[in-house]
Formats: sequence, structure tokens, C-alpha cells
Amino acid sequence: MKLLKRIWRYFEKYKLYIILSFLFSLIVAASNGATAYIIKPALDGIFINKDREKLIYMPILIIAIYLIKGTFRFLQNYLMRKTGQKVVEAIRNDLYDKIIMLPLKFFSQSSTGMLMSRITNDVNLMQSSIPSFVTGIRECFSILGLAAVVLYQDPYLGTFALFVLPIIVLPIVKIGEKIKKYSKKGQHKMGDLSSVLQETFSGIKVVKAFVMEEKEKEKFRKHNATFVKYELKRMIYNEISSPLMELIGAIGIALVVYYGGLKVINGESTPGTFFSFMAAIAMMYDPFKRINSANNAVQAAIGAAERVFEVMDTHNEILENDGTLECDARNKIIEFKNVYFRYDNNERYVLENINLKVEPGTTVALVGSSGAGKSTFVNLIPRFYDVTGGAIYIGGTDIREFKVYSLRKNIGIVSQEPFLFNDTIKNNIAYGAENITEEDIINAAKAAYAHDFITELPNGYDTVIGERGVRLSGGQRQRITIARALIKNPPILILDEATSALDTEAEKIVQKALENLMKGRTSFVIAHRLSTILNADIIVVLKDGKIEATGKHTELLEKSPTYKKLYQMQFQDGE
Repeated sequence: MKLLKRIWRYFEKYKLYIILSFLFSLIVAASNGATAYIIKPALDGIFINKDREKLIYMPILIIAIYLIKGTFRFLQNYLMRKTGQKVVEAIRNDLYDKIIMLPLKFFSQSSTGMLMSRITNDVNLMQSSIPSFVTGIRECFSILGLAAVVLYQDPYLGTFALFVLPIIVLPIVKIGEKIKKYSKKGQHKMGDLSSVLQETFSGIKVVKAFVMEEKEKEKFRKHNATFVKYELKRMIYNEISSPLMELIGAIGIALVVYYGGLKVINGESTPGTFFSFMAAIAMMYDPFKRINSANNAVQAAIGAAERVFEVMDTHNEILENDGTLECDARNKIIEFKNVYFRYDNNERYVLENINLKVEPGTTVALVGSSGAGKSTFVNLIPRFYDVTGGAIYIGGTDIREFKVYSLRKNIGIVSQEPFLFNDTIKNNIAYGAENITEEDIINAAKAAYAHDFITELPNGYDTVIGERGVRLSGGQRQRITIARALIKNPPILILDEATSALDTEAEKIVQKALENLMKGRTSFVIAHRLSTILNADIIVVLKDGKIEATGKHTELLEKSPTYKKLYQMQFQDGE
């Protein structure tokens, strides 16, 4: 019931369309009843009593009935399909809005394929059920109209015939429950299937490099077989429902034929009355079959809706605890005070008792072995995750008191794996910036040492660079992201191993671009190569989530075993 109330909130906006659609359904239902009713005067009047007057107006009446029925059926279908399309559009928009606003923690726990399946497959299933729902409503009215004709023609026999109807309803309900169950499981497996596809295609280079095509094919087949298993179960219940209903209906009609035929033979009823009665009965069982099919589709859609609203109900801990202050981090001290962090309550702390004070314009380098907590450290600054204990301050204010988006506008990020959109270079550089001129874009590109290679491309700044910037080299992609950060002009900068994936030549160029980017900013640099941070103002050595030591390069060689070991591995072994 709660789910239906939530779905109704989307339909509420289109109440007028729905009311008109119901009225048109009543007219269609009345037309069905009229079609069955006129069989009696047509058969008795024309074929038995040979009434010429009825021979003239009966065909006209039949055409008029079907014209009215067809017109209002079209109007009803159009209004409900339009309503359905608009409702599904709103649901899809709200779902996307919800997903894109969720914190990084949600995305780390959810596969891309699953999220894509929610927005596409699940919502499409909801959309396809709306015409079925319309059909179900219309057929219910048709059954009521035909039932009235049946009872009017022969109350006693009509009561007997209608007694069979509850027997038909029972399998509809039971089968619908099974279809909902297996449809929901099938959609879940379709999400897994989408995840496998997304993962395989994104990592196709790795798959081929390690000759894992056969292994990936086996994985896909396994997930595909599981999906088909649930689809087959759903199909079994879907297909068995129609023959079962037909059998129950046939038994009812057989009994009616026997009893009604006996009344005609005994002179207690006319052939016209009997055939009008039989037509109504036959027309009544047909809507039940369509209601059954509609119910199956609606039950599958309810399963999909439950999956959609599961995502809608996901909590956003970051925005639910949003601050109220505007953030201006320029010339402000950044301070970590007794910071603790873990991803889940049952896990160990990734960071413990972190205390660090950073003056404005300082370059802070974070070093340590893999898993020491470097990336987690910088991810806390823009509140991609919230601290578990302690606090981070900017200018003496806890960052949780700032509006999240105001805080993030003060922070620029250049990561190890630069992400670019399948768009022009110009739009990639200007991404997220406001009131930017073409001159600003070119100046940022020049400062990032990207202007020269951009101008050599076929369409210059208007060159579309493909998905994830696949048409550019690693160094070129990185320089575009640096230009993007320059356009943003943030007072705080996070460089997450920005040169670790580049060759020596590309690294030198990118390093120059980074130096331009870091001027006058408070920078947090995660260093893969110590050679890039030897001149940092503060080097922070992390070990097992704790700060082992802080200081300059020469100091740390003396007092930090971890730093000395890393230095020896990279420099002395390299020599």
C-alpha cells in the first residue's frame, strides 16, 4: 500500500486525464454491453419475426455502437499512455537525480551496471506495464457492463454463470504473486548481467592482455543462464494462467449451454434471448483473460518499482548533515584535529588520530606505502566522506558547517586517472566553470602546456576527444584536467598521484603544468615518485593510517624509517 501511494504521487498531477480516461472506459464498457444486448432484438426481430424495420436500423445501430466504442477507446488509450509516459519520465528523472546526488560511499558499494539497470530496465518495465494497467481497468468496466446484460436477460442463469467468476479470480491473484517474485529476481540478475558487461567492456584491454576472453565468456554465460532461469519461471506462470482460465471458463460455458438450450427446447426462452445471453457470457470471459495478462505485467512492474524505490530511499549522510555557511578558503589555515576515519562501523580505522596544521599557500606532500591512507586523507577534505571522529577545520570552522557545494567549489582535484567526457576539448576544460570566455580557456590551456598540441588537432579546441578522452595520450589528458582545474581557480588543490601513470617525458611537461597550477594555492600532493615532492613545504609520512612523521626531506631521512626506506628503494636502487 505504501508503494502504491508513492507511485500515485506521480500520477496525481494528471488527475484530470485519469478521470476522463475512466469516463471513456465506462463508455467503452457500455458499448460492449450494448453489442451483446442487441443480438436479442436482431436475432428475434430479423431472423425469426422477419421485421423489415429492424433490418434497416439494426445495421446502422451496430455501426454507431462500434464507432462510439472505437473513438472513446482511442481517447482513453491516448490519455493513459500520455500520462504513463510523463509519469515514467518523472520517475526516471527523480531516480537519476537521486543517484547522482548520493555520496561516494554508495557508489563504492554499488556496481555501475546495477545502477544503469535500475534507470533503464526497471523503469522500462514500469513503463510497459502502464498500457496493461489501462487495459485491466477498461476490462473491469466491460465485465460489469456485460454482467448487467447477463442478469437482465436471465437473472437465474446469469447468477449461475457469474458464480464461476470468483473461481477465475483466485488463480489470477496467486499466479500474479509468483510472477512478481520471479520478475523481481530476474531484474536483479539483469543488474548483475549489466555489471558484467560494463566491467568487461571498460577493462577490455586488461582482458585481452591477460588472455582472459574465455574466462569472461564463462562468467557472462553463468550470469545469463541465471537470468534466463528466473525468466523461464516467470514465463511458465505467465503462460499457464491463460489455459487455466480458459478451462474454467469452458466448464462454465458448457453448463450454461446445456441449461440455456434446455430452456429454449422447452419454450421457456427465445433463441434471441439465449444467444444474446451467450454472447455476453463469451465476451465476459475474454476480458478476464486480458485482465489476467494485465495483472501479470503489473505484478512484474511492482517488483521493478520496489527496486527503483529502494534506491530512492537510500540515505545521503553528507547532504542530510549539510552545513549552512558559505565557504571561502582563500588565505585560510586548514587543520586536522584528532581525525579518525573508517568506512564501516565494523571495519578497522583507516586513519587514526591525525593532527596536522597547514598554513595558506603551503604544499603538503603525502607519502607512504600502498594502503597507508593517503587517498582517504585527501578525500575527507571535500567531504567525499565524513570523518568518523575529530574534525577538519578551514579558517577555524568545521568543514561540516559549510554548505557541501560551497566547500567543493574551493577545491580543485587532479587525479591519477584523468577523466574526460566524450565532448570537445573546450567543453572539457570549461566543465563546471561559469562565465568563462574562450580567452580564459586558451590561457588555462597555455598554463597547462596543452595549447600547442590542441592547436595541432583537426578541429583545435572543438575536437571531440572520445569516451574518457581515448583519442589523446595520457600526458595530454592529464594536461587537459590541469587546465580544467586552472579555470576553476580553487584556493585548495588536491593532486592524487597526478604523474604516476606517465612516462618520463610526459611527466616533465605535466610537472611544469602542475607547478603553474600550484602557485599561490594550498596543495595536498599524493606522491608516487618522491622526486616530485622533494621541495614540498611539509612532507607527511603515513604508516598504517597514522602520521609517523612530518618535516622536510632531509629531516625525514633522519627521523622516519618509512620515508628513508621509500627513498632508498626509489633512488639508491634506481641508481
